[in-house]
Amino acid sequence: MRSLAPLLLLSGCAGATADAPSLLPRPIESRSDVEPQVVPAPVAPDAALDADIARHVAAIAASIQAFAATESSAESLAARAAKAPGGSDAWLEAQGALSDLGSARAATDAAVADLTALAITRSESGAPPYPALDAAIARASAEADRQDEVTARLSALLDR
Repeated sequence: MRSLAPLLLLSGCAGATADAPSLLPRPIESRSDVEPQVVPAPVAPDAALDADIARHVAAIAASIQAFAATESSAESLAARAAKAPGGSDAWLEAQGALSDLGSARAATDAAVADLTALAITRSESGAPPYPALDAAIARASAEADRQDEVTARLSALLDR
């Protein structure tokens, strides 16, 4: 009787398994959910837009030169004013140099705004992005950020 009990238990496991689901991967489990790579169509050159971009890039170059010319004197004036009391002649001269930096920076900000407006107008009309315009905006924005950092650093030397 003892030897018969394990055989009876094993016979329960030997039943048909045709109704059981397969453990193999289903077709949906083997698909990829990665977005397909879309290659943008080449953008046709636009001579008028290229001329606008070149004009704004030249304005940015001029503002960079103006900022650089003012930056070196503002650096030395701010360093000297940092050691002087607030309201002193050195402090007032440094404030004037910071104002000049702000004027030079305003020209860069205006060029960035103009380039961005060109991109917005282009986008609103349904035209594809223009690589030369996007590159000019990126360069101009980076320069505006650098000028902001310089101005903030020099202003911090004068804040008391």
